[in-house]
Amino acid sequence: MLSEIRFRVVRIFIAMGLLTFVCMSLGVSLINLNGYEMPTLHIDTFNNLSVQIISLLKNDLIPNNVNLVQTAPGQSFYAQLYVALIVGLVCALPLIYREFIAFINPALYHHENKVIKKTLIPMILLFILGCVFSYNIVIPYTLEFLYKYGQSIEITSFFEITSFVTFTLNMLVVFGFSFQIPIIMWAITKSGLVERAFWKNNIGYIVIFLIIIGALLTPDGSGITMWFITIPLIVLYIAGLAVIRFDSMLPIIDQNQR
Repeated sequence: MLSEIRFRVVRIFIAMGLLTFVCMSLGVSLINLNGYEMPTLHIDTFNNLSVQIISLLKNDLIPNNVNLVQTAPGQSFYAQLYVALIVGLVCALPLIYREFIAFINPALYHHENKVIKKTLIPMILLFILGCVFSYNIVIPYTLEFLYKYGQSIEITSFFEITSFVTFTLNMLVVFGFSFQIPIIMWAITKSGLVERAFWKNNIGYIVIFLIIIGALLTPDGSGITMWFITIPLIVLYIAGLAVIRFDSMLPIIDQNQR
């Protein structure tokens, strides 16, 4: 069993390593082909994919009149490396999922295996939706809110590059995974590990737990910005309750249609 675990982990790390290398060594440029602009990859260490992603984050998310700065040698490189590692991890998630399922498959019952196989595409879509929601709503409003603290006392605001990049990417990944809450709740219930009533009966405890998670993930200690994280988590939990309830009603609907 240990040899199988090692084999699967090595495959995952090789994939992540290759993807990280691609982000640090290749860049994307547009070429004109018969009047159409086509994206192409080319070797470019100083304008690689990581640099282009950081430029996109900077242009889209940083409030006006705020500068992105490097306060020590190497911070820009470490920020690029962090971006490449996160991109490698995210792009390798389907492989990680596949290797994990292949490893535990012999221990699963047939109905549990069917439930898990149904979750792959919804999980990918929800991960993308979580990243989009975070990128367009949560991160801009959070950064704008924190920026106004400095603006209120008329000081010049700077965002240090490594802090900005790690905060932004961590928020994207956190929301990508947090949007899996409805699928996880459905899969756990469907596999029979808990009863449907468990989620409703323990809603108070789970909401408190989600508030604690939001507080831990908050970039400042104001107690206000944590609600930018906590409220979406609570909404996702309620969505999970709705998914479980709808799934429990499907046999009744099918029976009535017959």
